[in-house]
Amino acid sequence: MLFRIIAAGVLLVVLNLVPVTGWARAVLFALPYLIIGYDILLKAAKGIAKGQLLDENFLMAVASLGAFAIAVADGKGDFNEAVAVMLFYQTGELFESVAVGKSRKSISALMDIRPDSASIIREDGSVEQVDPDEVPAGSLIQVDPGEKIPIDGHIEEGSGTLDTSALTGESLPREVFPGDEVISGSINLSGRLKVRTSREFGESTVSKILDLVENSSSRKSRSENFITGFARVYTPVVCSLALALAVLPPVISLIAGNAPMWGDWIYRALTFLVISCPCALVVSIPLGFFAGLGGASREGILIKGSNFLEALSKVDTVVFDKTGTLTKGSFEVAGIHHCPIDEKLLIELAAHAESPSSHPISKSIQRAYGYSIEQGRIRDVQEIPGQGICAVVDGKSIAAGNERLMAARGIAFHSCHSTGTIVHIGIDGEYAGHIVISDRVKDTSAAAVKGLKANGIRKTVMLTGDADKVGRAVAKELAIDEVYTELLPAGKVEKAEQLLSHQEKGHTLAFVGDGINDAPVLSRADIGIAMGGLGSDAAIEAADIVIMDDDPAKIPLAVRIARKCMGIVYTNIAFAIGVKVICMVLGALGIANMWLAVFADVGVLILCILNAIRALFVSKGNK
Repeated sequence: MLFRIIAAGVLLVVLNLVPVTGWARAVLFALPYLIIGYDILLKAAKGIAKGQLLDENFLMAVASLGAFAIAVADGKGDFNEAVAVMLFYQTGELFESVAVGKSRKSISALMDIRPDSASIIREDGSVEQVDPDEVPAGSLIQVDPGEKIPIDGHIEEGSGTLDTSALTGESLPREVFPGDEVISGSINLSGRLKVRTSREFGESTVSKILDLVENSSSRKSRSENFITGFARVYTPVVCSLALALAVLPPVISLIAGNAPMWGDWIYRALTFLVISCPCALVVSIPLGFFAGLGGASREGILIKGSNFLEALSKVDTVVFDKTGTLTKGSFEVAGIHHCPIDEKLLIELAAHAESPSSHPISKSIQRAYGYSIEQGRIRDVQEIPGQGICAVVDGKSIAAGNERLMAARGIAFHSCHSTGTIVHIGIDGEYAGHIVISDRVKDTSAAAVKGLKANGIRKTVMLTGDADKVGRAVAKELAIDEVYTELLPAGKVEKAEQLLSHQEKGHTLAFVGDGINDAPVLSRADIGIAMGGLGSDAAIEAADIVIMDDDPAKIPLAVRIARKCMGIVYTNIAFAIGVKVICMVLGALGIANMWLAVFADVGVLILCILNAIRALFVSKGNK
């Protein structure tokens, strides 16, 4: 296309220097015209053959050929307008293709996460390259450095570093070790990994994400549907007006006994047609949404369609689940209090005493210890239901549990007012302090809530099944406006229904959850935003938007992307229609010539496209 534009432009300049007149000049100028416009003429001819007359190709063909015919008829040999109309229109098309390519690049980066093959390890130890679709769940596959992980699974052997940026938008590599879950689409940067697949390729994260991205464009927003309907009515109306402009004034002049001036009115009608071409609206509005979706995907935010992008821009109430959304969803040692001995020694003894238990509290203490458990140091383990565990470690009698265990052992303990689960520790009948274990708030949760309020969200709410004391402590720490605690999944749906029923008309409610037990609420809310999308089937299927890296700070960013995108879309609609109406009036009155018509069509298109691609870029600050 660029070569054709340059060639036609150079020929146009050169031919104006050639002293040729009459039909010879028309034939010469037909050369640059056909170089730049042959494809438009072919598309118009195919449209006519199919009965689809009223599109931009038909309008451009009629207008440019008409201008060519007028130049022949008036005998002046000025074919510049006829060629320039097509030349500038194709320049606009080039701008459009560049803009579409730029916005598509962000989404196509996601398409590259699909692996070409998988290295399956057979029973005899041999490695065979197969299509990922042919690998059954439970297979052992090998992933060498530089390769993509083809299917979700767990590392069975090896350790390394994964690049998950194509999935999450997060550039920081992730260290993985045996037992860790790995997600398809991640790139292994170092170390050979042997992965036991947990599902088939069709059910893997990468496959679901690709399906989501490929189908997102099919879900149109109200603005896009408006433009489609508008174009269907608008195009035949302006064609009828152009025909009336070409015929009625000359006929009226003839009836009145005046010169009809057919050439002048036909020229005005052709100018009117060029101005009226709705391609600025038809192209730039979907491009604005496409750029918004692309900009979001580049940040690790997958939005399932432009209709959800438009709805997100109107959100004014955000409801959060707590566990796994605002908090990490796993127990961690948050503090050690009233400890008369070395804290590291306390954790070491408690971890060994708790090691026979599979309870999450026990696992959290073992993780805090950070070393392997030496079973030879432990004996006489006794689990006491509802109280805790007792064991002998290094010859010391260890009691680890709640206040009832301490009371049963006759150990005087200190109560704790911290939020979380309290594990009291007794050593040889003496109190050795207590360990506070809680679900820690994510590092970016406070910034996320603050960012939402800075962007005009009028109310934030938290729904949790956790104890009232725990839920209120988290809500207070994050400055959340309302909190409802001790809710079962059905209770969350009921509370969400109440919040939705109190929403004013035109206001939108978004629910943010981890996508598993919150799936019913994600489906019920105006907008469902799933956290923990990596590996969560329920998140991808139930939610309208998936935050790929589980970062709450991406929520205000998504809102800003949606609002910027919609601002650009509305600006383009107003600008394109406003300029065209003014220029169409001027064209009908004979004030606007074909050059102004070219600006009204191609110029407005280019300006709208340049404005639309701004949706690709949104600052990561709070505003």
